[in-house]
Amino acid sequence: MELAWLEDFGALIHAGNFSRAASTRCVTQPAFSRRIRALEEWLGVELVNRSTHQMVLTPAGKRFAVIAETVLRDIEHGRREVQEIAGTSASMVKILVTHALALNFFPQWLATLQAMTDTAIPIQLTADNMGTSEQMMLSGKAHFCLCYFHPGAPSVLDGAGFQSISLESDALVPVSAPRETDGALHALTDDPDHPVNLLAYGAESGMDRIVSAMLDASAMRANFTPVFTSHTLILARMARDGKGLAWLPLSIVADDLKRGTLVRAGDARWDIPVDVRLYRPRGRQSPSAEAFWKLATA
Repeated sequence: MELAWLEDFGALIHAGNFSRAASTRCVTQPAFSRRIRALEEWLGVELVNRSTHQMVLTPAGKRFAVIAETVLRDIEHGRREVQEIAGTSASMVKILVTHALALNFFPQWLATLQAMTDTAIPIQLTADNMGTSEQMMLSGKAHFCLCYFHPGAPSVLDGAGFQSISLESDALVPVSAPRETDGALHALTDDPDHPVNLLAYGAESGMDRIVSAMLDASAMRANFTPVFTSHTLILARMARDGKGLAWLPLSIVADDLKRGTLVRAGDARWDIPVDVRLYRPRGRQSPSAEAFWKLATA
C-alpha cells in the first residue's frame, strides 16, 4: 500500500468526482482511477459505487474515508513532531483563524495566553474561510482552528477525530446604516413583498452556514435580495456605507452601534447566538502544540 493512494482517496472525497480529483493530484483521469482501484484491491473491498453517474462511496468507503483522513493527519503531525524533537524545524504552532476573528478576537486572546507564561509562543497564523480551514485541519496542515460555532450549523470538525473548547460567547446581529430620520435604512420585515438588500457571506464561509441555518429554521420570513458577497470586515464597511443589511458579530459592531454609524435592523428575535471555539485533533500533537493547548485550557 502506498501513502499516495490514501491522498488520492482523500482528494476524491473532497472533489466529489474523478476528473476534478485527478486534476488536483496532477495526473490523468485513467491513471487516477487505476490508483483508486489499486487501493481497493489492497483493501479487498470496493470503496466507490461505480454503477451510478455521481461519485457515491460504498458503506465500506464511508468508513475508510474516516480512517484515511485520520492516518494522513496523524502522519503529518508525527512528521512535524519528530522534526521538532530533532531540532530540524522550529517549534511553530500553526493556527487557522476565520476572517471574523483574525483581527478582533485573536490578538487580545493571544496576548492573554502570552501573559500566562514566561516562554514566547511562536505562532503561524493563517486567516481563511471555514471551508478551507476544515480541509487543512482534516489533512493535518495545522494544529488548531479558531472559529465561530452554532449548533444548527455543525462543522466536520465536530466529528469523532477532533475536540473543541468554547472560549467566549458572541452573537450575530442584523445591522444596517441608519435612516436620516429614524430606524434602519435596510430593515427586516416579514412582508414578502418588501425585499431587503442582503450583504451575504461566501458559500465557503462558516458564517454563511450559520445565517442560512437560522433563516431556514426561523418561523419569520423575509424576502432577501443578495447584493454583495464577501467576508465580515468588508461586509461591515458596506453596511456602514448603506449598501444593505448584514449579520455581523456583536463584538465587532458594538462600537458602531454606540456611535450610531450602524443600527439594529431587526429586534432580538433575529439575533443568532454563537460561540468562539478552538478545535484540535484528538491525537497527540507536537510538544509546542500541546503546551499551547495546556495554556488555552487553563
